[in-house]
Amino acid sequence: MIDSSRNTDLFSPVQMGALQLSNRIVMAPVTRSRMAEDGVPNELHATYYAQRAGAGLIIAEATNISAQGRGYAMTPGIWSEEQVAGWKKVTDAVHASGGKIVSQLWHVGRFSSVELQPNGEAPVAPSAIKAEGTTYTNNGMVEVSMPRALQISEIPGIIEQYRHAAENAKRAGFDGVEVHSANSYLLDQFLRDSTNQRTDQYGGSIENRTRLTLEVTEAVVSIWGSDRVGIRLSPVTPDAGNTPPDSNVMATYGYLIQQLNRFNLAYLHFVEGATATSRTVPEGVDLDALSAQFEGPFIGNNNYDLEMALERRAQGRIDAVAFGRLFIANPDLVERLRRGAELTIAPRESYYGGGAKGYTDWPTASSN
Repeated sequence: MIDSSRNTDLFSPVQMGALQLSNRIVMAPVTRSRMAEDGVPNELHATYYAQRAGAGLIIAEATNISAQGRGYAMTPGIWSEEQVAGWKKVTDAVHASGGKIVSQLWHVGRFSSVELQPNGEAPVAPSAIKAEGTTYTNNGMVEVSMPRALQISEIPGIIEQYRHAAENAKRAGFDGVEVHSANSYLLDQFLRDSTNQRTDQYGGSIENRTRLTLEVTEAVVSIWGSDRVGIRLSPVTPDAGNTPPDSNVMATYGYLIQQLNRFNLAYLHFVEGATATSRTVPEGVDLDALSAQFEGPFIGNNNYDLEMALERRAQGRIDAVAFGRLFIANPDLVERLRRGAELTIAPRESYYGGGAKGYTDWPTASSN
């Protein structure tokens, strides 16, 4: 049990924009790679998410906004009618279980392979700079491909992909959407001067490099209204090809956050450190100082346990806390945390691929 002498509102309702949440525990977007090639969710995925509806908010796994946006096999999409219908099964199941769920809109940019792209085309990026690393395709692990730089005439089409995906998410019954501008994927690639060497209005200055994220946010808000839109940022995460941080993290992301304030978004979802690895940040970077510039609800994320969540909530540093991997093997994570019950740790081999095993077969604490 939680020490009753420590008052906390982590398990109390909270309002984030138009989203009335039953508690301040958020299920972070966790890629599980259990989709068919068409990226259409089915009853298995509906069961998985409904099992975790005790979270105050579920942020569904990163979801490709277009066929061009794919960087990994067996990940979901939300650009086709079949995908919309599949996600409707998921949202209906979550709502029937009393939960709230938002869609995370995802374009991987340069971190992809020609094997995953329509007609075997090169992935797109702000600049033609190849990422390091491998990704998985239907033929196994392959090296990521050399991207091509987006022409400026193509950028309105990218924004339209986000707008259309946001519209589809609404038709699929989601409660809102999260703009994925993190983890070194397309929008984050535009933000960082390490991956953006453009000389037009989308490159060079901080104002130019943040332009696409702000234009995408505006397009998504035009569909949903600002109070049902959140955004995810990860200022120092080197994932997806070991992308170096921006040369001036505080200035770039500080400016972006200040500009985001004009939208009055439902929340800012922040990766504090390097996603899923370390909370260590480079010298001169103060993520608490950055997040404090956001004028709305703030969701902290990265290697939290209950004690850290309690402490940072008591300090007023977070409004809610997101857990990812802990939700894999603990579908009733909120109740386990509230009771101080033992947590199950999922083996890494259960993370990706497969079917129900390691996905929907985890018992609740009361059924053990």
